Amino acid sequence: MPRHFILVPFGSAGDVNPFLWIGHELQQRGHAATLIAPPTFADAARRAGVPHVPVGDPGQYERLVRNPKLWHPWHGMHLTLGFAGDMTAEYYDTIAAVRERAGPDVVLVGSLLALGARLAREKLRLPLATVHLQPSVILSLHDTPVMRAHLEWFARMPRWFKRLFFALPNPLDQCAGRSVRAACRTLGVPAPRSLMREWMNSPDGVLCLFPDWFGSPQPDWPPRHRLAGFPLYDLGQYQELSPAIERFLAAGPAPVVFTAGSAMLHAHEFFATALAVCRELRLRAVFATPDRAQLPAELPDTILATGYVPFSRLLPRAAAIVHHGGIGTLAQALAAGIPQLVMPMAHDQPDNAQRLVRLGVGRRLYPAKFTVTNVTAALRSLLNNPEVSAACEALAAKVQLGQPATITLDTLESLQRAS
Repeated sequence: MPRHFILVPFGSAGDVNPFLWIGHELQQRGHAATLIAPPTFADAARRAGVPHVPVGDPGQYERLVRNPKLWHPWHGMHLTLGFAGDMTAEYYDTIAAVRERAGPDVVLVGSLLALGARLAREKLRLPLATVHLQPSVILSLHDTPVMRAHLEWFARMPRWFKRLFFALPNPLDQCAGRSVRAACRTLGVPAPRSLMREWMNSPDGVLCLFPDWFGSPQPDWPPRHRLAGFPLYDLGQYQELSPAIERFLAAGPAPVVFTAGSAMLHAHEFFATALAVCRELRLRAVFATPDRAQLPAELPDTILATGYVPFSRLLPRAAAIVHHGGIGTLAQALAAGIPQLVMPMAHDQPDNAQRLVRLGVGRRLYPAKFTVTNVTAALRSLLNNPEVSAACEALAAKVQLGQPATITLDTLESLQRAS
C-alpha cells in the first residue's frame, strides 16, 4: 500500500543528500515523498526528482554557515543546537501543511535535530523514524563516541563516571529546550523533561545509515534500531565530471583531493597549508570548495580548483583525500578504497576521524596540528603504504557488499507508530 513519506533532514549537503536518496528510493517503490529543507537545497531536490517544500527564509541557512564560530568545538555545537531549537515551530508548521495535502497514510522520517518532526509526531499522531547518519550521536556507555575534539580519553573512563556525566545538564536541552517547550505549549503538547533523554530517538524506530563495522551496536543503543549501511548518495548519477576535471585526471598521476566540506566557508588556512604540502611532496591535487575566495590567489598547473564535484565519480580516481571528517565524504572515500587524512573541527567529525584511525585507513590532525610539516608526514605515511592500502581495499569491498537501499526501504515501509 503506497504511503506518503515526509523527509525532514537538518544540516548541510552531507546531511540532506541521504534524505534525497531515501526519497528517490521510496519513489521507485511507488511511494510518495516530500523533502522539507531550506531553500538552498531546491536544486539538489529537483535533480533527484524529489518534491521539495522550503522551510525558513533563504538567508537563515546562509547566515549560519557563514558564521566562523560554526566550526569551533564548543561554540559550533551551541550555534547548531540553538538554531535547531529556534526552527522547531517553523518546521512543524511546514510539516503540518504538507500533512494536510498528503494522503491518509503519512510517515515522518527525520534527523535527530529535526525537532519539528518529533513535535509533529506527538501532535499529529504520526509514526516517525529517526535517522542517524553517524554513530557519534548515540551516547553509549560502552563504545562511547568522541563528543568533542581531544576527548578521546573520555571513552576509556569507567561506566559509572560516564553515567554521572550523561546525567549532567546537556547542550541540547540548554540550547534548544526553551524554544521546544514554547512550541509545545502553543500546540498543547506535553513538553519533554529532557530533549536528549526523551526525544533523541523515536520510539517508533531508529534507522542508522552506517554499517556495523563502522559503528557496532551496543547494549544501551535505542530499541528498534536497525543498521542499513552507507547510502553513498551524491549527485554523481545526475552529474558527470566536468571536461576540465577529466582533462586534469588524464594528464598525470592520480591526485590527492583536498576539501573542507560543503558548508565550510572559512578554510583559507586549510588550503594554504594544502598548497605548501603539494609543493613539498610534488603532488597533483584537486581543491574542492564551494567558495573559491578561500583558495590561494595563484595555483600551479598541478592543482585544479573546482566547486561542487560528485565524489562518487572523483574519488575512485584519486590517490587519497584530505578532508574535514564529514560522514558523507568519509563514506565515499571508504567506498573508493583510498586513504584519508582528517582535520576534524566540530560536531561528528572528531568521532568519525577516530573510527577511521581504528580501522587503519586514516590519520587525524586537529586544526592546531594541521601544519605543513605534520600534514606532509601524515600523507607520506598514508601514500604507498601496503598496510593502509590493504585495509582500504578490504573496507571498500565491505561497502560494496552492503544493501542499504533494501534495508532502509523495508524498515520504513513497515514502520508503525508505537504507543
